[in-house]
Amino acid sequence: MIVQLIATNRPGSNTAKVAAHVAEVYAAKGSPLHVLDLHKLPPEIFAPSSYAEKPASFAPFQDALSKASGIIVVTPEYNGGFPGVFKYFIDMLKFPETFTGKPFAFVGLSAGGGGAVRPIEQFSTLVNYLRGVIYPVTVSIPAIHNHLNESNRLKTPEFVERLEKQADGFIKFVEKVGK
Repeated sequence: MIVQLIATNRPGSNTAKVAAHVAEVYAAKGSPLHVLDLHKLPPEIFAPSSYAEKPASFAPFQDALSKASGIIVVTPEYNGGFPGVFKYFIDMLKFPETFTGKPFAFVGLSAGGGGAVRPIEQFSTLVNYLRGVIYPVTVSIPAIHNHLNESNRLKTPEFVERLEKQADGFIKFVEKVGK
């Protein structure tokens, strides 16, 4: 099972829109994703006591990632980095066993011209520390507002093709590398 992490808790985010498109691509290839949307994090995970003991409502997030054969992260760029809630989420997971040996792929998007290259680079550094394995093909989408249609799907053929190619390669990579 490949898990997709939507790396923001912003309601109605463009990240969730792109993630939905990514999930459709994988499903069409016979590899449906298990989606973890940080917008759905239980509020009690933000209590200071969660560092010592995770609330039961967090278990589905931990369990999905513990069982994942691969992880695809869809992240926005907020102020030159990935969202703080995403780092907090990672900090709440069991270390090192949650990510050790697991393949990671990245899709990034931004309102500006960077296409979330910075957050992908930053999180790649963290994945190395977490003992994950990085798939080398990323998809970066700059100026996201120019690439969504009225149905909130990617309309730019170049980016749709990149997502398709990334999915083909990542599925094979997960079969070879994933647990």
